Amino acid sequence: MNDAEMTPQSKAAGMGRMGAALKGFALPPTTGPLAALLLAGLFFTLQSDRFLTGTNLSLVIQQVVVVGSLAIGQTLIILTAGIDLSNGMIMAFSQILISGLFLANGLPAPVAIVAGLLAATAFGLANGLLITQLRLPPFIVTLGMFNIAFALTRIYSVTTVRLTDSEWFTFFGETFTIGGEDGTKFTYGSVLLIVMCFLTWFVLRQTSWGRHVYAIGDNPEATRLAGIRTNRLLVSVYAIAGLLYGIAGLLLIARTGVADPQAGQNSNLESITAVVLGGTSLFGGRGSILGTLLGALIVGIFRNGLTLMGVPSIYQWLITGVLVILAVAVDQLSRGGRRG
Repeated sequence: MNDAEMTPQSKAAGMGRMGAALKGFALPPTTGPLAALLLAGLFFTLQSDRFLTGTNLSLVIQQVVVVGSLAIGQTLIILTAGIDLSNGMIMAFSQILISGLFLANGLPAPVAIVAGLLAATAFGLANGLLITQLRLPPFIVTLGMFNIAFALTRIYSVTTVRLTDSEWFTFFGETFTIGGEDGTKFTYGSVLLIVMCFLTWFVLRQTSWGRHVYAIGDNPEATRLAGIRTNRLLVSVYAIAGLLYGIAGLLLIARTGVADPQAGQNSNLESITAVVLGGTSLFGGRGSILGTLLGALIVGIFRNGLTLMGVPSIYQWLITGVLVILAVAVDQLSRGGRRG
């Protein structure tokens, strides 16, 4: 039967079968970030013979541990169609509080660490309560919390403090070698990052809580009408994100050996960059933790590769900004295509 002889019903049925077949060949959402990561690695390998070495790649992984930890919490919030501008300063306050309780107040290191993590969780809890109970936009709430955490950090301490006297602070910065004595070194912090990614992925994909997180980002009103307590869910998301920011503060101490009140001022933008480059939609309801990890690695590889090429840091920020705009533009176009 030729096209002229086909009825409208048969044509529609044929298009439906073709659409179903194409869906079977749909690429995973992490394909784009993975392709970008591989292309960036190939480009910088051609530009510098120092890039594709075990030592340099180990350095890249160490550099993305902190941003990656922040980005996990940021992903949870963006999946609900929110945003968190305060995460970097919550991390900074957490590490300063830990150092102060340990050095100035003489608390045992484990107690100081737990207190720092609880303080970061409290910041996240406050963000969630303000957003849900006062119906304030996440952008405004977390911007205000950024300033509050910034001020408290400076009030509590204005100097950088070294924390290398206890294994509790240095453990995650210590390295182990894979591949013999001349192999690649990895930090225990990078292992913790992978564990956190796996646990978050499992919770999002295999639990009702995780499915509700996606649902509230996709359609909050329908989620509420389905009987899900959306306010309680949002508060839990922001509180868990706060805990992850506190862990990022501990990892920062382990990596640098100091608690620095100047830390975290641009970390919110870096974490958002990693999430967006990883394919998570700023409009909520779509994204993955694996994509976020890939996005953090993309940021780390670009910064590292451009540094090896001798590109000034100001232009590194410029290029990163262009990448973010392109990623958001692609997300917006894909959403428009699905709605059309």
